[in-house]
Amino acid sequence: MLSVSDLVSRRTFLQRQGISLGSMALGSLLARTSVGADSSPTTASKGTINPLHFAPRAKRIIWLYMAGGMTHLETFDHKPKLAELHGQPMPESITKGQQIAQLQGQKLNCFAPQHAFRQWGQSGQSISEIWPNLGAKCADDICIVRSLSTEAINHDPAHTFMNTGSMNSGRPAMGSWLLYGLGAESENLPGFVVMVSTGKYGQRQPIAARQWHSGFLPGQYQGVEFRGTGDPVLYVGNPKGVSTGQQREVVDAIQSLNGLAQQRLDDPEIATRIRQYELAFRMQTSVPELMDVSKEPQHVFDLYGTKGGDGSFASNCLLARRLAERGVRFIQLYHRDWDHHGAVKAHSEGTAKEVDQGVAALITDLKQRDMLKDTIIVFGSEFGRTPMAQGDGRDHHLAGFTMWFAGGGFKPGFHYGATDEFGYHAVENRVSVHDVHATLLHLLGIDHQRFSFKFQGLDSRLTGVEPCRVVSEILT
Repeated sequence: MLSVSDLVSRRTFLQRQGISLGSMALGSLLARTSVGADSSPTTASKGTINPLHFAPRAKRIIWLYMAGGMTHLETFDHKPKLAELHGQPMPESITKGQQIAQLQGQKLNCFAPQHAFRQWGQSGQSISEIWPNLGAKCADDICIVRSLSTEAINHDPAHTFMNTGSMNSGRPAMGSWLLYGLGAESENLPGFVVMVSTGKYGQRQPIAARQWHSGFLPGQYQGVEFRGTGDPVLYVGNPKGVSTGQQREVVDAIQSLNGLAQQRLDDPEIATRIRQYELAFRMQTSVPELMDVSKEPQHVFDLYGTKGGDGSFASNCLLARRLAERGVRFIQLYHRDWDHHGAVKAHSEGTAKEVDQGVAALITDLKQRDMLKDTIIVFGSEFGRTPMAQGDGRDHHLAGFTMWFAGGGFKPGFHYGATDEFGYHAVENRVSVHDVHATLLHLLGIDHQRFSFKFQGLDSRLTGVEPCRVVSEILT
């Protein structure tokens, strides 16, 4: 057997060949190692939980992530009492000892909700009027939870906590956990896909790629970002003058070199590279087909309000449906414009308008295709917004906020939990971020207490070590 020193450097080989697949190793796999991780390789199509702990209610998740901290008080949590007390001091009994971000040390006055609410659908869901499509078409499909709380007061750690169950960077994202546990359904597309959109309202919230990283799990489980305009995945196309057959020959040569190194070293990251080069090669055909929406009927374009390919949130919602149809396990759509420290009235209305039609279209489209029953839609932010004024905006808020869910086993036309009359504290049926994770895993057939990965000698879990629960009251 050849020694490692006799093998041609895979990096050097790629550099000399000018091969784009070297950059497409899905998250710099050539540079990664899994120090201290028990990362035995598994096949791309099989997960580590076999059989599942429970009969699954859902196959996939589409997480609509409203980055920046969507205000619950202008959207899904009606507070008439707060409106009555507009401009008056917030009672110290409510805020004393509480974490506050930019308003720390300032005068705290009540700030009335800036939009009217109404009851929608046969279920009478209380939703702000800035959601005309969602309210009119989908109020009876969604399950609103108004009693969320989180542990992080600033954006980046709050994103990390919502996505990974920990405020510490380096933990696997939920999509990575699902791929590890359940495996992938598609052989030609990544099992975890992320898309990011932005509009023209509010501050644009930066979203770091570590939010979809695989952390200490093998690299094959990390998310892949698709772009809404231009090349959907960087470096996936053939270089000019290189045919598919020639690319296949190069991939085979790379795989042979990787195979020799794997025989010698038995390194799980090499096994990951082998799989990811193959996936990248297959994506050269599957991704263009996915992104080509020209064969979608006109009524679908009318439903979403887009022809696709424009990078908008609605366009990404259409692509999310197409990804779900093709077996992608976890799809996460970020819309970055919900950071409303000022002008919350205009910006919440404007941002909702950028999102409203796409959200309603996605739910409607999945229902029409009989896919909503086994697809979970998650809608929410990393935290909410204060009931106290920050000029004409609102500050970060972690003690009470709203998320909603649809499909995949959630009760439709239902609401659960409540904040106090100011919209400050979650006081009725409180739900933690780990409770959300445990509930989602349950619907996918996974017991969160039995789902772990040994890292640095500890059994690490998405739901951490603190007590949490499946919120069975919101499930059918």
